[in-house]
Parts: sequence; C-alpha cells; structure tokens
Amino acid sequence: MPFSKVISLPKPLSIPTVDGAKRWWHRLTPHRQDRVAMLAPLAAVMLFFAAIVAALGYLRLEEMDREQEAVQRDVEYTQQRLRLRLLERQEQISRIAQEISTGELDVSEFKSRASNLVDQYPEVQALAWVDDRKRTRASLGMGANSSGPYQMPGDVLVKEDRDAGYTLARQLNQLLYVQPPQNKDEGPLLQLLIPLNAKNRFSGVLITEYSVDGLYRYGVPSEVSARYAISLQDSSGRLLAGTSIPTRKLVSRFLPWAAPSNEYSMPVSPVGSGLVIRAQAYRASLGVIGSGLFWLVSALSILTAWMLIANWRHTRRRLQAQQALMSETNFRRAMENSMLTGMRAMDLQGRITYVNAAFCQMTGWTESDLVGRTAPFPYWPDSEREHVAARLEEELTGNATPGGIQVRVKRKDGSLFDARLYVSPLIDAIGTQTGWVTSMTDITEPNRVREQLTASHQRFTTVLEALDASISVAPLGSDELLFANKLYRQWFGVQAGGHLQLVAEAGMPSSPTNHDSDDSVDSFAGLPTTTLQDSDSESAEIFITALGKWLEVRTRYLSWVDGRLAQMVIATDITTRRLAEEQAAIQTERAQTASRLITMGEMASSVAHELNQPLTAINNYCNGMVSRIKDKQISEPDLLVALEKTAKQAQRAGQIIQRIRSFVKRSEPNRTLSEVTTMVAEAVELAEIELRRFNVRLNPYVAARIPMVMVDPILIEQVLVNLLRNAAESIDSALRQTSDRIVELRVGPKRIEGKPVVEFSVQDTGKGLAPEVMARLYEAFYSTKADGMGIGLSLCRSIVESHLGRMTAENIYNGPDVVGCRFSFWVPLNDNGTLTFSEPPSQPNLG
Repeated sequence: MPFSKVISLPKPLSIPTVDGAKRWWHRLTPHRQDRVAMLAPLAAVMLFFAAIVAALGYLRLEEMDREQEAVQRDVEYTQQRLRLRLLERQEQISRIAQEISTGELDVSEFKSRASNLVDQYPEVQALAWVDDRKRTRASLGMGANSSGPYQMPGDVLVKEDRDAGYTLARQLNQLLYVQPPQNKDEGPLLQLLIPLNAKNRFSGVLITEYSVDGLYRYGVPSEVSARYAISLQDSSGRLLAGTSIPTRKLVSRFLPWAAPSNEYSMPVSPVGSGLVIRAQAYRASLGVIGSGLFWLVSALSILTAWMLIANWRHTRRRLQAQQALMSETNFRRAMENSMLTGMRAMDLQGRITYVNAAFCQMTGWTESDLVGRTAPFPYWPDSEREHVAARLEEELTGNATPGGIQVRVKRKDGSLFDARLYVSPLIDAIGTQTGWVTSMTDITEPNRVREQLTASHQRFTTVLEALDASISVAPLGSDELLFANKLYRQWFGVQAGGHLQLVAEAGMPSSPTNHDSDDSVDSFAGLPTTTLQDSDSESAEIFITALGKWLEVRTRYLSWVDGRLAQMVIATDITTRRLAEEQAAIQTERAQTASRLITMGEMASSVAHELNQPLTAINNYCNGMVSRIKDKQISEPDLLVALEKTAKQAQRAGQIIQRIRSFVKRSEPNRTLSEVTTMVAEAVELAEIELRRFNVRLNPYVAARIPMVMVDPILIEQVLVNLLRNAAESIDSALRQTSDRIVELRVGPKRIEGKPVVEFSVQDTGKGLAPEVMARLYEAFYSTKADGMGIGLSLCRSIVESHLGRMTAENIYNGPDVVGCRFSFWVPLNDNGTLTFSEPPSQPNLG
C-alpha cells in the first residue's frame, strides 16, 4: 500500500495566499500603502511588548497577593498579642478600682499596688486616683500628691482639654480608653479611665497611662518586627510608635504592580479605632525594576518603534513638502489673478515680461498687448510722456522713492485715472536681480475723499475758531499742544501751559486712572484700545487770576488722529453767571435771616414769658437766702442747695437766650454731617414756647438709628420751627377743644423714588387748607394772616429744595370733613446717596 494512502492529509487552511495579498496591496492608494507599511511593523512590536509586560505584571500581582496574605496573618497575630496584654492589665486595674470603690484600699496600699504594677509591666507608665472633685488622692508617675485640681504633670494645654477624658468617663460611667494631648517633652500616651462608684454614686476616676512605645516594644513579637515595619498610629494616621516605610509614588505612577500594596492595618482592641497597628513588608528592590529581561525587551521595542516612526515621519515630510509646493504655486497664481492691485514685471532692459489680470483690467489692455512691449507703453498719456519716461528711467536705475510715485494712466478707451506705483527689485532663486516688479493702485477715489476731508476740516476749524469757548487738545504725558482755537490763543498763547493750568486748577487728572489696576509703572495701564466714549467727561468751575474770570472747565479723553491718547479741555467764561448767582445767594440769605427775625418777633411775648419764670425763681431764691442769712436761720447745706437751684435757673435762662441767638444769628450756609435727633430737639425747644402760648400739646416721634444727613442744621431747624408755629396758629384759629389741640411731629427714614431719604412730617388738627390757598401756598408775599408777610413757606420750600429735597402739603380728612393738615418734607441722606450710619445719641426729651 502506498504511503500516501495510509496517511490522510488534512485540508489546507483558509489562509490568504501571496497572490491575494499582492492584489489587495496594489488596490490600495499610495497614501494608504505608506500607512500600512509603517503601522504593521509598529503594531507587531507593540503587541510583543504588551505581551511581555502583561506576563511580568501577572507574575508580580500573584506575588503581591501572597505577600499581602502573609502580612495580614502576622498583623492579626500581633493584634491578638497586644489585645491580650491590654485585657490582662485592664483586668488587674479594674480590681484595684473595685477595691477603691468598696473602700478596701486606702492611699498607701494604692501606692504600693500601683508601684508593683508599674515595676512589673513596663508599658504601664503611671496611675492616678482622682476623686469626684477632680482632686488627686494619690498618683504614681504623674507628679506629687496634692489636694489641688487634677492636672497632668508638665501640661502645657488648657485644663479643659486634659479633663476631656475625665468628663467623658463621668458622663458615660463606664471604662474607656482615650489619647490625651501630647506634650513636647513626653512620648505618646494612652489613658485607661475607670469610673469609681461608691454605693451607686460617682466617687472619682482611676486613671492609668500606658506608654504607646512600651506597648510596641513589649507587645509586638520580635519575629514579626524583624520581617515587617510595624507601627502604631492614631485614627488620623499619625505615627505614635514603631517605624514606617514611605510610599514611592513616582514608581507607582508608571508601574501599578510596583506599588507597596503588601501592607495591612487594623485597630487594636479593646482601644478601638483610636489605636491602629500597621505593618509594611520590607523590600530590598522592586522586582520588575531589577529585571534585566524587562528592560532589555523594553529598550529594543522602543528603539524599533522609534526607528519605524522616524522613517514614516521622514517620508511624510517629503510628501508634505511636495504638496505644499503645489499648494503655494496654486495659491500664488490665484492670488495674482484675484488681487485688485496691478502687477507688472520688467527685465533689466525695460521690456514687460509679466502683467496680472488686475493690471489688464485697470488699463483695458490685454496681456498679449503688453507683454514684450518696451517704452513708450500704450497706457502712457500723450501729454505726460516725457514725465512718465523720466519716472521709468528712475525706476530702471533703482532710484525710485520708497513711498511710491503718483502718475496719470490712460485706459484703452482714452479715459485717465490717478495711480500710485511701487517699485521693488526682482530677485531669482540664486540671489541675482533679473528685473523690476511694479505694483499699481488706482487712487482716484482716495484722492477725491482726501480733498473732501480737507474741505471738511477747513469748515470744522472755522466753526471752532468762532466759538466763545476756549478749546485745546494735548497728548497725555507731553507738553505738546495738538490743537487750540482762537479764544485759547487770546487767553493763553500758543503754548500748552494754559491747557495744563486749567487741568491742574480744576483738580482733574492729567491722565486716566485705572482703579482696578495695581500697575504703578504705566499710568495708561488698563486703557481701552478701541474708541473712547465721548460721554466720559468731567467739569469744574475755577477762577483764573491772570484773566480775572470764572471759567467752567470740562475735560474728556479722546483718541487723536495719529492714535495717541489725548485730553481735550473746553473752558467757558461764566463770570457773569457766577456774579448773578452770588447776588442771588446773598438775597436768599438775607431773606432767611429776616424770616428768622420775624419769627422771633412774633414769638417775643412767649419768649419773655418763658424767660420770666427762671428770672422770678432766681429773684425768689436770692431774697429768701438774704432774709434767712440776716436772721441767721440758714445752715451751710441749705445755703448750698439754694445756690445750686439758683444756678440751675440761671443756666436755664442762659440756654433759652443762647438757643434764640444761634437761631437768629446771620451766618453763611454750612452743610455738615448732622444728627437728625439733635436738630429736632433744638427746633422743638424753640417752638414749644409758642406752643404753650397757644395751649397746644406736641407729640413728637423720632425713629431710632436714623442715618446722618448732609445739611445746614440751622436752616432745617428754621423750617421745623415755621411749620410747628403754623400748626399751632392753625389749631388756635380753629378754636379746637383742649383735648384736640395736638400737633404731631414724626421723623423717620424712608425710600422715595428708589433712593433713601429722611422724612419730616408736621400734622395739626386745624381747619386745613382751602383749595385757593393750596394753589398759592408757596407764592411769595401771599399770606392768609392779617399781619403776615407771606415769605415763610416760600423760604421753607427754597431751603428744602436747596438740600435736594421736596416739600408737600395735604389735608387730613375724616370722611367728607377736614380734620387737619399735614406738611411733609424730605432730604436725601447725603449728596451721593450713600448711607452713613452712626450710633444714635440718647433720645432727647421732645415733649
């Protein structure tokens, strides 16, 4: 039997043949062929490297799992040793605590037992017997016995921190472990606190201190500490005793299996989470790092991949250079055909070798009409051929001006236009000049616009010269004067000194300030690069001694035509207006003073009556003292009392006169930050004399914590006095009953039109205001009184409006009947509307 019949060969596998691979390769584009030729070997190298790394990583992870299991087993064994040792000491100390509670153990026996316990067990460092009053009955290792409150020896912390464990043991009434604060001169400690109960009553705490270092040295088996870095830590991970190996984070970041995961930690019973034992296995080196095979394979794989990538990048750069060259050529051709600037190239003999589409479109001549032609060219005007020929000669000799030359060009249809020519040498690839390149731009429209701008500038300058205000412009940080109109030149000349003087005397910055920038080097830091807002201006009124004029100065910042930041100053002569305002202010002040004098004249009888009372009392006191002194019937204490009363009455009379004097005295308006309660109290003190004359009762109310206002207090008091007097006279003329003769004064903060103000309101119980009176209420020299002058309410409204406030009047109705009238006025808190609070003074007696 033939051998081929005995053995049956399997069918061939469906593996692509070489011919199929060739056909697939030829179907690919050259770009894809380059990509496959680079990526296939690179993928093979990367797969080989990944397989090696995965194998080494798997072996390392298995090793780490075995090490972790060993560490966990040894930590649990060590924790059991420590737990048994702590439980044995806990049981012994608990017996001592029980004997103390039952009274079987006194102080001397406690010291003996404690001394034996400390000598026998090194981890036990100190014992203390503290009673229920935190006084140490006896202690060992915690300082001498004393009757003072319990404190740890050498404690540098506050008492409450050291007594936290004592207080907690007393509250819970059960055994507990705590960690006291650690001092600089002592090691970490662990306290065992056992509450003492005598006859079911708390009688103190037995405190035992363990040395954490002693627990580590005598509780951790030596065979475990030889294999691992054993440490005792608190709940926050702070090292208390033992050793710890730092984590090598840099290696762990790149090689995850190289992380020191062979460590284990668990809490120590019966202490709990407050004491944790942690073990870390010692490692001489990272296994993977020391593997020569790993690094050899890595180096060879990286070298191979780098060589493949470098070869692919070199090939791609050559292809990119070819594509860039083609794109650049196409771009330059498209740019030349689409640009609006005409381009013309000439050789060194003056023959045109190239013109673009824009040049042909400008002149109307085709490329075939111009290429190869020499001077004179067909686009030269007949009347300017000599001039253009001279320009061409300058161009061919390289003497053309860098700013270009302006010529007239003739189109094919015979029309002319203005053009500007720029000439530059044409250099070939080896640096040799082969001709000249000329660019031509149609400037007919720009010339027309320039002429219009020149005419417009002349008209604008004529207007500025005719203004009755001085206008000047100067750049920031310079003494140069960019512009000055006729009036400025008449006042200050042609120098920038007048401009700077106006800015300085007006108190305005000579450069914009950026309050949000801390740049102290550049004063222009933070300025916008776009057009500045024209509305950003400042104004001030100043007096120029050299001119003898009052000027209103306004400034604003602008961008000058050359891009520099400049400051414009507009100064207007306001001397006539200022004189008129001063005359008006003088007349207003005289009217206010006259009104106060009239008011005090009308109140003269009431003031005389008010002064008569303290003067009569002074007279009576003096006559009585004289009679008793003559009869020698007065003692020295009685004489002192009588003199004090006489002085008090004299002081009262002096206060009344001083108040009237300050009210009537003519003074310049003086706005100050004033207390509302003080102004109201002084106005009421003046007005209540008149109120008592008319038998009218005043009910004042002033809100607490009223903000301060920027006003002239004398003027505001004048308004209040006038309103209170008018209210009292209205009630008297209405013949109201005594119970209804009431004036209410209310003062408090309010918001009107969205801004904070202080409102003053005076309400009476009179007959109100008739409609015809309401219409003419504030009219000057109009009065409903037989002997009135009609300037009181007019001045009051002027005073309020000068403080940027408003005054209103309204009748009070009870159904259809008028039962009174209310006058109200308000003033803003201050000029800029910001609140200014202060602690209010004690509420004055306004009744």
